[in-house]
Amino acid sequence: MDLRKISDHFSVSPQISPEDVPDIAGAGFRSILCNRPDGEEFGQIDCTAIEAAAQAAGLEFRNVPIVSGMLRETDVDDFKAALAGLPQPVLAYCRSGTRCTMLWTIAKHGEVDEAEILRATEAAGYDMRGLVAQMSRG
Repeated sequence: MDLRKISDHFSVSPQISPEDVPDIAGAGFRSILCNRPDGEEFGQIDCTAIEAAAQAAGLEFRNVPIVSGMLRETDVDDFKAALAGLPQPVLAYCRSGTRCTMLWTIAKHGEVDEAEILRATEAAGYDMRGLVAQMSRG
């Protein structure tokens, strides 16, 4: 498991397994957010297995699947709604954690200072400079 803290309320991870969920709960997370569509990769763990493990561990679970490279405005709206509705802290996962980080960056742009977004995402190992620059241009 590779948990990467973006903020006090939000962390990301590459794909997790049901066996990881007790440790996720033990680390203090209260919710898991899946941003990976089922069947994206051969042998990938279905999100229903993660959801069942989350429920067994007393965690909230939300599935907001985002197709890589196909981000729509409704996807961002769904992600924002999930963040607003889930108990914090939230662990979001996808294939590598990048998609979750991009979604968080988009969701927080205009709400959190750009320098803080870049500091937080870079500290977690994700380079969002291009995305932030693109959003700043309008």
